[in-house]
Amino acid sequence: MRYTTRFTVATKGTIKTQIEYWLARGLLGFFGALPLLTAMKLGGRVAGLGRFFPKLRRTAERNLQLAFPDLSEAERQRLMRGCFENLGRLLAVFSHFTKPNNAALKEMLRPAGLENLLAAKEHGRGVILFTGHIGGWELTSFGLSMLGHPMSFLVRRIDNPKVEALIDRARLHLGNRTIDKRQAAREILRILQSGGTLGLLVDLNTLDREGIFVDFFDIPASTTFMLAKLALRTGADVLPVFAPWDETEKKFLLEIGPPLSIEQTGDEETDVKRLTQSFTSVVENYARRYPNQWLWIHRRWKTRPPGAPEIY
Repeated sequence: MRYTTRFTVATKGTIKTQIEYWLARGLLGFFGALPLLTAMKLGGRVAGLGRFFPKLRRTAERNLQLAFPDLSEAERQRLMRGCFENLGRLLAVFSHFTKPNNAALKEMLRPAGLENLLAAKEHGRGVILFTGHIGGWELTSFGLSMLGHPMSFLVRRIDNPKVEALIDRARLHLGNRTIDKRQAAREILRILQSGGTLGLLVDLNTLDREGIFVDFFDIPASTTFMLAKLALRTGADVLPVFAPWDETEKKFLLEIGPPLSIEQTGDEETDVKRLTQSFTSVVENYARRYPNQWLWIHRRWKTRPPGAPEIY
């Protein structure tokens, strides 16, 4: 009986893995077969239906109430619709990553600040590019690889290995590399010490042991301290990179900012907190500039300071 139970569980797991894989492959294949702009428009409309999923809608509504308490309910609903549409647009863009000819995708980029990246590379101390879940965030790495600047970036591997492999193939075929964030320490140091470029997303909720609290939209948010510690300990240049969608131009604005000032006072705890707040404020500024393109369905304030009430 025990053997039968284990066999049944394993079989169900295998079937689930296969179904998820073929759904993902079919979805990417469908959007990838369409002209890019058509795929983006359709993706936005389809993903807009996501607001009818109660859990996602409740999270987005709560986040928008916290971040924009002075906005009307109608305006917050508009931002929520934009969030879902942005996700669909990004799915469509991602489906075109593996196209043999990326001319259409490359044409949709408007790079700015590449000179900042080139200057940072010349220093030879390694470069850390940080970003958040705004606009076409996958293009902050893939877009740069299309322009001849591949990088390594941290990811959290998803549970389905076949879907993970499918996604990895799309991300990496122009020279980028992904690093499992759970096994990253030595590899990160090797990359930076050799003058390489590392990419980090810094705007997700972090567990207590992996983060510190800094303000995001004036609310304490548990935030990774990895970026600050790496900057302080390696001397790498730290630059912001974002890819918001410009509806007027019909382009992604691939913007690389100048390096942030990294000052060391000798008190690492204070320096880490100050730098983490600085990086987080950059992300918040972009989220305020493009409020319909941030990932409002993510429970950003789930981890709470000791004694603070739950938000969700």
